[in-house]
Amino acid sequence: MKNLKKLLLVIAPLTLVLSGCWIYSFSGASIPLNMKTVNVVFFENNAPIVVPNLSTLFTEALKTRIRNQSSLTVVRGDDADGTFEGRITDYSIKPVAITGNDRSEATRLTITVSVKYTNKLVAEQSFEQSFSRFKDFQGSNLTPVEQALIADINRQLTEDIFNRAFANW
Repeated sequence: MKNLKKLLLVIAPLTLVLSGCWIYSFSGASIPLNMKTVNVVFFENNAPIVVPNLSTLFTEALKTRIRNQSSLTVVRGDDADGTFEGRITDYSIKPVAITGNDRSEATRLTITVSVKYTNKLVAEQSFEQSFSRFKDFQGSNLTPVEQALIADINRQLTEDIFNRAFANW
């Protein structure tokens, strides 16, 4: 009888977890079982400073994050179970450490993205929010490090957006 109670204590919670309607992945994502597709609409760059390839780099980084951290398929069109859309609202370069010679010893690149996520299956998980991340670099010459900084910031932004949409953070 004691063994039966122990077995039930182990099996009952496991049964509840496995019979739920949510998929939990090792990435921490909690995605509805019936969600199969998402659409990532091209994010236009409406920032005061326009970097020609920033929209493409960000949009592709978000698609890649979703593909790599979930079993969702990225599709085009309105028939997707979820949709990410928005725009890049800020791309700014500001000094953060000034030396005695009025020269910038460190500079900060900041990117802000406004995101609207629509979950057609669980409307309560939909949101509209701005996400902002930055990276500091030495000196004031952005050109040699710009693409690497953009890649780093995009990685951080897409992680924040993915977690907000699928990890309930």
